This record gives sequence, structure tokens and C-alpha cells, in this order.
Amino acid sequence: MSVPVLAVSGLARSFEQGGVRIDVLRGVDMTVGQGEIVALLGPSGSGKSTLLQAVGLLEGGFEGSIRIAGAEAAELDSDGRTRVRRESLGFVYQFHHLLPDFSAAENVVLPQMIRGADRATADARAEALLTALGLGHRLTHRPSQLSGGEQQRVAVARALANQPALVLADEPTGNLDEATADVVLAEFLRLVRGEGSAALVATHNERLAQKMDRVVRLHEGTLG
Repeated sequence: MSVPVLAVSGLARSFEQGGVRIDVLRGVDMTVGQGEIVALLGPSGSGKSTLLQAVGLLEGGFEGSIRIAGAEAAELDSDGRTRVRRESLGFVYQFHHLLPDFSAAENVVLPQMIRGADRATADARAEALLTALGLGHRLTHRPSQLSGGEQQRVAVARALANQPALVLADEPTGNLDEATADVVLAEFLRLVRGEGSAALVATHNERLAQKMDRVVRLHEGTLG
């Protein structure tokens, strides 16, 4: 049996607020297999974003084990965590967070060059991804010249630019109207599957969650 891309065990996170302890995550156990797309379903405030921040190695203060592509987070120093984020993870957020002064293609080229790709290779990869997402005619446009759906497609291409083992998506269509959300999610799922990546997608939308391979439900900090 292949090793899971993501294995989480006993993951817990608490905060102190006004002298009161708030348990956001309460011993979460989960796995995501190679090439599997998992929906993380739950209402606002259920801990979805906190779980993704933990898995994305974006925040400390967690208890438990997080293993990504074979690397145990607790054993990594700051440089090691950065390396795992750069080499094994891709991120898509509700808001695209594109660099406004760069074109669509350049937004997809930059993470590749940071990882060490040469410009020609990065350009070709960016063009291929954006064309697959229907943006082959928008390569030189800046984010301000793109629609919301187009901007989110660029964010998807950027997340997949370095062929990550795991894509983490936090409400990736939450800022789009329903029709555009359906199109962008379909393209996201198609491209992720085509690339052979796994994905963990946080959403509160039951209808969209059912389009994925498997659904896990987070409620009051635990998976049910």
C-alpha cells in the first residue's frame, strides 16, 4: 500500500481568550492518499482554516503529528518547513492573492523560479497550465484586467506550478457566484487529477463537496 501524501494524528489546537481556553481542534486524525481529492466540509467556525494552516505548516502551536510526503513536521526546523511548503505543497485561497504588478503568466512563473527552474521551462509550464484552464489568450494580462473567475484560475495554476504532492484549498470558490464557482471547481478538479496531485479542499458547500472523491466533516474541532 502506498504511503499517504498527508497523515494527521491527534492534531489539537487551543487558544486562550479572555482567560478562557478555546479548543479549536480536538485530536483530529485523517489521511489523504496519493491522487485523492478530499473535501473538508464544515460550517464557518468549525476549524477548517485552522486545520489547513496546520497542515500547510503556516502556523505553530499545534499538538499531534503532521506528516507530509513522508516528512514529519515536528522534526523540521524553519528551513525544513519552508522546503516542504515549496516542494510538496500548493495553496489556493478564497481570495486569489495574485501579485498585481505581474501578468497572469508571471504569477505562475515566479514560484517555479524560486524553486530553481530556468525561465524558459517556467514560461512553458505556465503557458501549459493557463491554457489548460482556458486562459491561453490572457497570459499577458494583469490581475486587474481579469474577471474574478479568471483570477482564481490563475491562482489554481500557480498552486500547481511546481507539481506539488498535495494542494490545500481554503474555500477556493467562496468568493465567486454559483455559476462561476461550478466552472472553476470543475476545472480545478480536472487539472489536479490530470497532474496526479492530491488535494484537501475546505468548503461549507455540501453540493460542491459531493463532486470530490471523499468527504470528511469537521464539527466543533473533531472529524465525524
